[in-house]
Amino acid sequence: MSEASKAMLFDVYGRYQLEVTREEKRWVLYRVDGGRKRRFSDFAIPAELNAKEVAGYLDDMLHEAARPNRSLRRIQ
Repeated sequence: MSEASKAMLFDVYGRYQLEVTREEKRWVLYRVDGGRKRRFSDFAIPAELNAKEVAGYLDDMLHEAARPNRSLRRIQ
């Protein structure tokens, strides 16, 4: 299984988690919060980004949710 086909889990500034997975030829996001997982459709990750570029893109899109001394980080 390639890195791009595995689900990636990100901690979003200590507020919630986002699961990002490649489905067919696009990135799909799910918000994971309190044991629940639901589709996150606030924005789309460009399909041409590779798995290594996803964290930077998420940080660019979500930086307004940042808290002091917290970062967006991949946890899985």
